[in-house]
Amino acid sequence: MNVLRKIVFSLILSALLPTAALAAELTAVESAENSVNQLLARVQELRPLFDTDKEAYFAGIEEQISTFVDFREVALGVMAGYSEQATEEQITAFAEKLKSTLTRFYGSTLVEYGGQELTYLPSTQAPPDPENATNVRMQITSGNTRIELQYTMFLNADREWKLKNLYLGGINLRRQYYTQFAALMNRYNNDVDQVVENWK
Repeated sequence: MNVLRKIVFSLILSALLPTAALAAELTAVESAENSVNQLLARVQELRPLFDTDKEAYFAGIEEQISTFVDFREVALGVMAGYSEQATEEQITAFAEKLKSTLTRFYGSTLVEYGGQELTYLPSTQAPPDPENATNVRMQITSGNTRIELQYTMFLNADREWKLKNLYLGGINLRRQYYTQFAALMNRYNNDVDQVVENWK
């Protein structure tokens, strides 16, 4: 009976743990590649909704993006030094705003994706420790047009690679958003609640 229990327990564990175990075994590049492939597949599936029910389309994109983007880390990066004067509730609220912003940015951009060539580029500055944050570079080619996309990935406490910043065509999204955040902080006299409320 003890042997049978052990077998059953092992089977239950094997059913529950493969996702976590796989996440720990994947490299940043492999995790990014999986995430991008799943996102593009989801875009293809949801594309018909873009013209008929945009909210349903964006809800599906947000669900997919949330599997590989750590919005709290994105929020902290955008807020930079301002995060030191923010409460945990304010950081969480801003992360939710960014989730909506990034969903619409991603979703509106990728709806035009029609199977163009996607190539993963070699890293120019590989970190000495493979578990340190790293940039994963990709290039989308359509005819004579090439756009470079770069994910900044980090290994979280659950040993899952998550995205915390994005570069598109050389534009640092975190820096762009920081400029917007700082301007709003200046406008609203460093009132984080007002900045979050008026973020678009």
